[in-house]
Amino acid sequence: MCDTCGCNITHGNESLIRPGGKLEKTENGKEAVSVLHNLLHENDHTALHNREHFDSHNVLAINLMSSPGAGKTSLLEATIQQLDDNIRIAVIEGDLETENDAERIRQYGVKAIQIATGSACHLDAHMIHQALHNLDLAEFDIVFIENIGNLVCPASFDLGQHQNVVLLSVPEGDDKPAKYPVMFRSADLVMISKSDLLPILDDFKIDKAKNYLQDIASDAPIIEVSAKDKSGMSQWIDWINQQIKARKKYLEQHPVLHTHHHHHEYGTD
Repeated sequence: MCDTCGCNITHGNESLIRPGGKLEKTENGKEAVSVLHNLLHENDHTALHNREHFDSHNVLAINLMSSPGAGKTSLLEATIQQLDDNIRIAVIEGDLETENDAERIRQYGVKAIQIATGSACHLDAHMIHQALHNLDLAEFDIVFIENIGNLVCPASFDLGQHQNVVLLSVPEGDDKPAKYPVMFRSADLVMISKSDLLPILDDFKIDKAKNYLQDIASDAPIIEVSAKDKSGMSQWIDWINQQIKARKKYLEQHPVLHTHHHHHEYGTD
């Protein structure tokens, strides 16, 4: 996980370990494992708040994950064009440095909030919490979170999302689920992206990818999709609509308390 590259400390959570911060001192004063554990605990606590906030506004939050260049932004662009017009979308964009992806989304008139993570190779719940200060969830039905292109670290950080969608692009090869089991095991849906390249890159076998997913005990549905020729897009749109319905039904059965505390905590400033 993230204890090797040090990326567990991000601009979202670093205040916790600074002087005066909640996690400044561990039991023996210097145990790194303890700090990591506590940071993940704090992350999960904040993720829970984020999820309550999404739920209190009846917003579906989808976390898109993949390696760099697998086609997350292209998929979002195609999704914006094909989703029913009365479904209101916002996007939270994670990137190390640039606003390029957010700019691409904004061209469609969709609100996109950019999170520049600097050296951190994943989004965490604290970053999403900060982004929610700039987003009036009452105005939206779905928030897509486009995570950093990385098949390792994002899998370990709950953001408060409802669903994880993992893209596996045809040029990457069909063995990625075997190499990155934690990521693919976290998927509620696996999308084979750039499927228009299957006839050209014929060493990618869909059946092999499915077998690798079964080997890691994933029972996530699989959709082959091409943002380029739009094949598979209708299945993806159907899946999103199913999630919206399921969310609505769940919230009818489990009403969320609208507390003043939450409104204050996420007040837009």
